[in-house]
Amino acid sequence: MKEEETVRLIDGVFKNAFNPGRYMGFVQVLFDDFRILPRRLSIWREFKGYVDEAYSVGTYSDGGYTVAVLYVRLTRVASRDRARTMQRNFIAKFLSEEGRDAALVAFYGDDHEDWRFSFVRLEYELGTGDDGRIRTSVKLTPARRFSYLVGKNEPNHTCRKQFLDLIQVTSGRPTLADIEEHFSVENVTKEFFEKYKACYLDLMESLERALDADPICKTEFTEKEISTVDFSKKLLGQIVFLYFLQKKGWLGVRRDPATGRFQEWGTGPKDFMRRLYDGEIVPYESFFNDILEPLFYEALAEDRSVNEDYYSRFRCKIPFLNGGLFEPIQNYNWVSTNLRIENEVFGDILKTFDEFNFTIKEDEP
Repeated sequence: MKEEETVRLIDGVFKNAFNPGRYMGFVQVLFDDFRILPRRLSIWREFKGYVDEAYSVGTYSDGGYTVAVLYVRLTRVASRDRARTMQRNFIAKFLSEEGRDAALVAFYGDDHEDWRFSFVRLEYELGTGDDGRIRTSVKLTPARRFSYLVGKNEPNHTCRKQFLDLIQVTSGRPTLADIEEHFSVENVTKEFFEKYKACYLDLMESLERALDADPICKTEFTEKEISTVDFSKKLLGQIVFLYFLQKKGWLGVRRDPATGRFQEWGTGPKDFMRRLYDGEIVPYESFFNDILEPLFYEALAEDRSVNEDYYSRFRCKIPFLNGGLFEPIQNYNWVSTNLRIENEVFGDILKTFDEFNFTIKEDEP
């Protein structure tokens, strides 16, 4: 298969709602000569509150290990942590009873738009029992380290990049180690921080140009002993934190058109920063001066609980965060200074961050 065709196939699977047909088509490209043998699985009693239905699609062997391919429809449960544990245990029991070494699993719920693509592996350890005899025990690889959040609303650049590479490099014959490596969180972390460093250097260079062009700003930085290194580090850290907030739906919460009341925290758009940059929230001339500084040092830094956290500049709710991250570094005068960091620099930063999933826990959306 040509690279362009492979890219279209992968995009069709991971950039959209879960679809069994597309999923099985992807598996047949990932694993050469893979036979689709769909089989509905019985749900053990202890998992019926967590798993609605499950299907085994088939099995792949790399010559030494066997990998089962499944897709699992989940029920709605109150405790996400408990649900994650039960999902892993369900796959572990399946692997143990079927005699398989690992599984690729698509987990999805009532809303198919966003789903989770996971790699689960059973590992066997030798140990001694209470009687001193050597015994073999089963160890389940933590699924939180081997999952990608994908779908219509999830940034999934890394997942698509990893599996394009896996298909191209292994030509449909990956080993179990190859699969595990392409789920590795270390690979994701390395890629992110390489791009993060590039964003930081571009930001610092733009900041230095802005200071050279504005004597007032340069004097402010000199008198307050603010280095471009520290300023750039903090600014990039502030933007990263905003990505965690928008992932939780805490930015840009609006009124319900029907009732006129503010909606609950968690209902804000998951792409609020992108909407700000694209001018969909309010128009601006300088993204840093007109958008970011007021967001940092007014919206997030001032307690507006008497007005239900409404921030009039953006016409939405923004949470008050009582902490030092959103205080001006060295108390610089952000109101009177006009620091012209280029808008394009922030466009590149947001474009980079939009590729990655920002979560508080690696295994949670």
